[in-house]
Amino acid sequence: MRAHPHGTDTERFAVLHDAADQLLDELTERYMIERRETKEQLGPDEGLVRMVRLIPRTPAAGPLAIAFTDFPGLHVRLGRWWSEDLPGCGCDVCDEDPAELVEVFRAQTAALIEGGLWERVRRGVGGSWFEIRLIGERINARREGPLTKKDARNARRGGFAAAVQWAPWPVSAAVPVPVEWPVGRDPSRAPGTPIRAE
Repeated sequence: MRAHPHGTDTERFAVLHDAADQLLDELTERYMIERRETKEQLGPDEGLVRMVRLIPRTPAAGPLAIAFTDFPGLHVRLGRWWSEDLPGCGCDVCDEDPAELVEVFRAQTAALIEGGLWERVRRGVGGSWFEIRLIGERINARREGPLTKKDARNARRGGFAAAVQWAPWPVSAAVPVPVEWPVGRDPSRAPGTPIRAE
């Protein structure tokens, strides 16, 4: 994303980078994933940007890719086709609220992790289209759009042309399972230790 010519105080969007770094660290610790960091171009006329990909260790779960743009902002990709630029514009007229954008980012990511992303490619007379649904606790969205011949061909070869409901991410075995303590039991005491009345 390039800096918008009618945007002032664009540095307020730097909180998106902070929020993304925090979330990436949380997800890396909590889920069984592979984390890859590279420098990539988002487009032919764009400079290199930091790209972080989280790839679940089960192929049934959808990947997450986040590009940290120089604007500053984020380019987020969920699964195969869901793509989001945060902020969407960054100009003074749109006046996007960075705090709201962070919530959008977290809601979309949570929906992916919970298994709420559904995608498919459909073929028509005029070409191929992608169709996406993203459903979670704080989001219920649907998108569709045209695919280039190259993308449609790659989708068929990669097995993405058929409808796919991405599975929830697998939780890491290192994450402790919360213990439900009986009423009146102090978890700091050893099991079987009587609780004396104060």
